Amino acid sequence: MEKIEISTEFIKLDSLLKFAALTGTGGEAKYCIAEGMVSVNGEVCTQRGKKIFPGDRVSFAGNELEIVKA
Repeated sequence: MEKIEISTEFIKLDSLLKFAALTGTGGEAKYCIAEGMVSVNGEVCTQRGKKIFPGDRVSFAGNELEIVKA
């Protein structure tokens, strides 16, 4: 599991996928989220603007991310 540090209170899901370099563009991130390819805390999430907080876990394309406060 990869730890992703954020310095803000939260990060939006589509921004997280770009920040973690799991997608190349914001459009690609939005598409993957809309197609149900992303899970947050074990549940499929289709909200691209979902707020992700430290302690949350995101799964996408075989990658497991844990969000931590920087």
